[in-house]
Amino acid sequence: MTNNNTNDLGEKIVKELKSIFDPEIPVDIYELGLIYDVFVNEDNEVKIMMTLTSPNCPVAESLPVEVEEKIKSIDEVKTAEVEITFDPPWTKDLMSEEAKLELGFM
Repeated sequence: MTNNNTNDLGEKIVKELKSIFDPEIPVDIYELGLIYDVFVNEDNEVKIMMTLTSPNCPVAESLPVEVEEKIKSIDEVKTAEVEITFDPPWTKDLMSEEAKLELGFM
């Protein structure tokens, strides 16, 4: 498989991630900085390392499942796994400029 296919798939994954919103904040989880890393191997198995705004986040159970389901819905993706981490803990500094602007932090 060429690296180009992995890049194309990466773009599709990011597009899906940008369609998932934190229910408490009107910004998608990608711009919010909740996605720490996306790994795609040659077999199109995807692993996403993400965090939540807090360990007590009301969607702590449902958001990772939603992310996994959306990524699995991409035709090229063979499997998807989401791992939640709180190291490092999420802070507003992880948000994109766009998200900060939208939420009035700039």
